[in-house]
Amino acid sequence: MRKEALWTKGFINICVSNFFLFLTFYYLLVSMPVYAIEKLHGQQSNAGLIVTVFLISAIAVRPVAGNVLQKFGKKSILILSLIIYFVVSLFYFFPHSIKGLLIVRAIHGIGFGMATTAAGTIVVDLIPNSRRGEGMGYFSMSMNIAMVIGPFFGLMAVHSWNINSMFLLASFCAFLSFVIGFFIHVPPIENKSTSYVNKKVSFHLSNILEPAAVKISIVAGLFGMVYSTILSFISVFAKEEGLSSVSGYFFVMYAVIMLLARPFAGKWFDQYGANMIIYPCIIIFSIGMFVLSNMHTATVFFIAAGLIGLGYGSLFPSFQTIAVQSAEPERRGLATATFLSLFDTGIGIGSFLAGVIGEIVGFRHLYLYSSIYILICLAVYYLLLRKKEKSLFSKGLKSPSN
Repeated sequence: MRKEALWTKGFINICVSNFFLFLTFYYLLVSMPVYAIEKLHGQQSNAGLIVTVFLISAIAVRPVAGNVLQKFGKKSILILSLIIYFVVSLFYFFPHSIKGLLIVRAIHGIGFGMATTAAGTIVVDLIPNSRRGEGMGYFSMSMNIAMVIGPFFGLMAVHSWNINSMFLLASFCAFLSFVIGFFIHVPPIENKSTSYVNKKVSFHLSNILEPAAVKISIVAGLFGMVYSTILSFISVFAKEEGLSSVSGYFFVMYAVIMLLARPFAGKWFDQYGANMIIYPCIIIFSIGMFVLSNMHTATVFFIAAGLIGLGYGSLFPSFQTIAVQSAEPERRGLATATFLSLFDTGIGIGSFLAGVIGEIVGFRHLYLYSSIYILICLAVYYLLLRKKEKSLFSKGLKSPSN
């Protein structure tokens, strides 16, 4: 039987647009805390707040975006959100204080929250039912790759480029996301029912969160809190240790190991189930953070990056695949929004706490405590998911690498 087409023009466009959307996000996520500390002379707690404010806005707007998608059209909401995302990116040139930067970040987060919700919903319509897991795996890869490339260029920009060049690249990436998103063709299924046109926007909890995806999304958010300490402050820590010249290559090593491990992780995910990947990777992630906390040389710095890339780099797509596949087909877009909202909550909270705790105990101790916290999260994963293990992981979930 011939497979239904996956790599359609619409699917390729949504993946590429989503890549530039998240590339802008991660590029600024890493560069903004350093910019706030070094250029605007803010405290470390303020630097973490710059990340948190952005994500609070994104999380707050997602329920609204999720409810109006059907009423006003998924494509319309996507284009509106990408316009907001691009236009606001141009305002980073102007603030010269932490307060002004926080305002820009808050408004920018609105566009990001709307765009990620719309894109996550549209992609479900673009993927054939028979290749849902495979398609979502590739779609998540657009975020995974941006998660690596964005921080690398963000650290390079903040240390080696002038401010105008740094913000110009962010605006250009946001612009590309909008232009490519404009050419996405949403399947006619969106217009088959006219009942949404006159339907009142509902804010019932079931229309905001997908219950089947909540537990695994909470777990992802808990692990996201740890990863946020790397995204927000790895360059600051590296500078304290006299390694600022190689800090950007942390994410290169992370990416190389993650991509090398992905085919094996995907095969084992399919053959033996999610836990064959998740439990070992949690342990490896914890070891990586412990090694990072004892880092004094570039060699140890890169070893830690490789371990974290192998551990966390395999966890994120595994968690997202479980979240999407846990939901009924017609609610997988909402499952994606649920996953991203709770994951972003973890990133936002973690960035703020990392700034506060790092200022009190130092980043070396912060990363040491994080390695212990990861093991606690392992127990949380077991307690939350153990009742579903037999039913959930025997459904033949598609691996995140498919």
